[in-house]
Amino acid sequence: MPIQDVMISDPFARLNHIDAGELNVAYVDEGPRDGTVVLLLHGWPYDIRSFGEVVPRLVDAGYRVLVPYLRGHGETVFRSAETLRNAQQSALAGDALTLLDALGVDRAIVAGFDWGARTADIVATLHPDRTLGLVSVSGYLIGSQAAGAAPLPPAAELQWWYQYYFATERGREGYDRYRHDFAKLIWRLASPQWAFDDDVFGASAVALDNPDHVDIVIHNYRWRLGLAEGDPRLDETEALLAHAPSIDVPTITLEGDANGAPHPDAAAYAPKFAGRYEHRVVAGGIGHNLPQEAPDAFAWAILDVARWAR
Repeated sequence: MPIQDVMISDPFARLNHIDAGELNVAYVDEGPRDGTVVLLLHGWPYDIRSFGEVVPRLVDAGYRVLVPYLRGHGETVFRSAETLRNAQQSALAGDALTLLDALGVDRAIVAGFDWGARTADIVATLHPDRTLGLVSVSGYLIGSQAAGAAPLPPAAELQWWYQYYFATERGREGYDRYRHDFAKLIWRLASPQWAFDDDVFGASAVALDNPDHVDIVIHNYRWRLGLAEGDPRLDETEALLAHAPSIDVPTITLEGDANGAPHPDAAAYAPKFAGRYEHRVVAGGIGHNLPQEAPDAFAWAILDVARWAR
């Protein structure tokens, strides 16, 4: 059942911009200024519109909701041409914390899917004092270059075909030339039962036209395989994350019953959550882009975690 019958307007019609560390971040900021803050983090190849129907549900419940474009997406841009176009996991998590700092937000519920879920996991791991609660689609996604170097069984490797494509210069050029077609293919493979139309896809695909988008995507996947260097300033953080530390904050993990993207088994990562924890499977042919395909389930998880945190 819907949380309630809220009027769905376009919460992304007006973007805010703020300098935050290396970036000028474009973000949505909706809801009462004194409300509990929820930070929503999108994945690849998606954008902030994945949360288009989540935002008004949370705002109606009294929350302040922040939805930033990740580096290399939408109107988020680097402040200097000299900055390394780095997309290793700890850099993305640093962006989230730097944005909260720039906005004067001490604590927030963090929630996301795909790249955004990994970022939310890392924020909760490294900064539990600033994380009221966590909602993570596909659970515990913190990785390491060492883990990325380990071969998988052939069927599992097949699911990561694009990771190996991106490891080649042919793949980089192909993604640059056909990025919208590539993204639409990923959408279809990752959410095989989601009947999105061209208008829905097109509204999000423009976020891929960011001038740094290809650099960021290629670096992310090459770094995972140990084929690209990261920022030496983040070596200590990555060493900590490589030990797969536990997450202590109240957490709900979600999985769609028709997720076609590579994702870990929930039983394998459940022990990583040391605080109050629940895993939910969202039925109805729900794929990888869970917030957009099942906004009620995603919003409910956030509201439940918020109640646990009180």
